[in-house]
Amino acid sequence: MLIAMIIGAVIGGAIMGLPGVLLGGVLGFAGAQMLAMTLLKGALGTIRAQFLDSTFAVMGALCKADGQVTRDEIRVAEDLFAKLRLNDEQKAQARASFNRGKADDFDLDGEVEKFCKVARGQRALHQMFLQVQIAAIAADGKVSNAEHDMLMRVARGLGLSEMEIRQLEAMLSGRGPGSTSGDGMGSKAGVDPKEQLEQAYTVLGVDSSASDGEVKKAYRRQMSQNHPDKLAAKGMPESMREMAEEKTREIGAAYERICEARGLS
Repeated sequence: MLIAMIIGAVIGGAIMGLPGVLLGGVLGFAGAQMLAMTLLKGALGTIRAQFLDSTFAVMGALCKADGQVTRDEIRVAEDLFAKLRLNDEQKAQARASFNRGKADDFDLDGEVEKFCKVARGQRALHQMFLQVQIAAIAADGKVSNAEHDMLMRVARGLGLSEMEIRQLEAMLSGRGPGSTSGDGMGSKAGVDPKEQLEQAYTVLGVDSSASDGEVKKAYRRQMSQNHPDKLAAKGMPESMREMAEEKTREIGAAYERICEARGLS
């Protein structure tokens, strides 16, 4: 923008003299700002479109990982359409992407790479992408070895660490079949309190031996990185805001459980 201001000032000065320097600088700055906003808006639109397209294509491949797509898996995909509040056009596109992913010649690694290039290393978006996949294949209460292996393949393609994968799995481990809400920490699934606490530490990405200060810092970092508004600004489709909000609730629930166990206020 500084260069645009200088160019504008030079042109303005050449045409109008000293008054033109100021006017040209202001117009140059304004023009550069408008151009930047237009480019940003276009880039975010591209990311959002690719996010939805790749999400459902990869989901189709995952659902077929064990050899066939069951009625339950199709129902899960349809339920996700409703949960994401997709309009009729988006639903049609999502179904087409899902069917593309089921094809025998579908390039899973290429699809993940395509999404990564468009998302430009936005790690929080990569995590959200995998979160949707985990939720989809776990929603029927069953995850086959083939599905799990393919899920790990997708995670590696996204460049996620083992800790990040465990965090997402811990958030979803307490949900029953078809669950769409809850704290994600097993409180509604009869999970042993000790295991719940271990899951809570995993969700925050810290060890149980971490100090109170380290736990609080990890909680704040997770909440900041996964704030729905920040994710939306980076290209997360608005339809996925509810899932992002669920994730922040799960992070909050994990922190509250740890605080309770440690006697912190």
